[in-house]
Order: sequence, then structure tokens, then C-alpha cells
Amino acid sequence: MRVAAALREAGCVFAEEESRRLISAAQTPSELAAMVDRRSAGLPLEHVIGWAEFCGLRIAVDHGVFVPRQRTEFLVRQVAALAGKNAVVVDLCCGTGAVGVALASALQRIELYSVDIDPAAVRCARRNVSAAGGRVYEGDLYDPLPADLRGRVHVLVANAPYVPTGSVRLLPAEARIHEARAALDGGEDGLDIQRRVAAGAPVWLAPGGHLAVETSRRQAPQTAEIFARSGLNARVVCSDELDVAVVIGSR
Repeated sequence: MRVAAALREAGCVFAEEESRRLISAAQTPSELAAMVDRRSAGLPLEHVIGWAEFCGLRIAVDHGVFVPRQRTEFLVRQVAALAGKNAVVVDLCCGTGAVGVALASALQRIELYSVDIDPAAVRCARRNVSAAGGRVYEGDLYDPLPADLRGRVHVLVANAPYVPTGSVRLLPAEARIHEARAALDGGEDGLDIQRRVAAGAPVWLAPGGHLAVETSRRQAPQTAEIFARSGLNARVVCSDELDVAVVIGSR
């Protein structure tokens, strides 16, 4: 197949699978050729076709916006086990809104609020989250949330950036060049945003509520300590298959 061959020559590891997605997305041969050129030049596949598959759902992804990762499905599964129907869920650092949308799909009825500081991500999230019945706010973490949510959030979830600043340059070019730096860089040790999320959580969580964040397995013990210093009872759940950790703090 010529599309697969072109992608393989450009260094795409999953050339056959990607070629099928491009062929399915293109409306005309000329559009397909343009898509192949963009992908061969290094643009993430999801930015080329305009969507990502996440938890079995099709999530719209705009240029420059963080692409939902397969490993984050582990975070969704952990949160879904914590939240019941009619739960109030706040998704911080929401990016495309994929985590909140997946939770809304899994739990059927939740009150969903999603937040991101990046205007491009907010525009993208509104397309996804609004269709799931949620609301999206632009701003820094808790700042734009309605004040009446204080003390009644059942689950706070945050896939906050956790790559140390010095390691961002080591990320694949697809992420380093084509995704917003703010969605990747977690500060000197990668935990700056997690500290701020954990510090603010007790004010917003309902009694018995939970905060859940994704992090690396290496950073998980530090994240658990951060949660404890914020007054939360912390536990760590790891996925060997996806090489990721989720830290859950309970009020």
C-alpha cells in the first residue's frame, strides 16, 4: 500500500494502522495526499485526522492541543470506580476534555466541570465536553470554577503535566514540537502543578471526596507525600502494562 510505504519511509512505527486511519478520514485523493505529507513531516496523527480514540470514544483534537494518551485510560478507570451516579466531577488541566467525557460516558449521569488555562485547549474541550453535558471554564486551576462548588465536589481529577523541565527536550518530537509546552512541563521536579492542585483540593472536596492524579511510577511516592501534606489520605495504584501510576487522595 503506497500510503503505508510513505509513512514507513518517514519513520512511522505503526504505518499500516495509521494508513488505514488516514484513508478513512480523507474525503478525496488530494486530501489524503496532503494528510500523508503532514504526517510524514512529523505532525501527530491525531492532529492530522482531527480526533483521537480514547476509552472507545472519538475525541476531537485540534492543532497544538495535548493528545490524550492511552495510559490515561488507567486514570479514568480508577476514578470511575470512585464516583457514583450524579457525582460532581471536576477535571482540571482537561486539555481536550477526554477524561471528563470518558467518565460521563462510563457513569452515565455526572455533573461535570472541566478547566484548562490554554485557550486552544478550552475551545477544543468545549466541542467534546458540551456534547457530554458538561461545562468548560478557561483559567488557572480552581480560579474560574463557580464558588458554589466549594465543599461539594465528589471527585477532583487532574492529568496535570508532570514532566520535569529538564526532560521536556527528551520527549518525542510529536509532543515537544506540536503540543503546548504548558501541557507537558511540570516544573523542576515535574510536580509543581500537582502541588498546587493538592493544596487547593480540601476547599473544594465534599466530605469523603477524592482527588486523583496521573503521575509516573517513579514520582508516585513524592506525589503521595504532597497529598499527605495537604491533609489527604493517599494511596498509589500502578499499572505495569501501561507503566503509569495514579495517586488517590481522600478527604
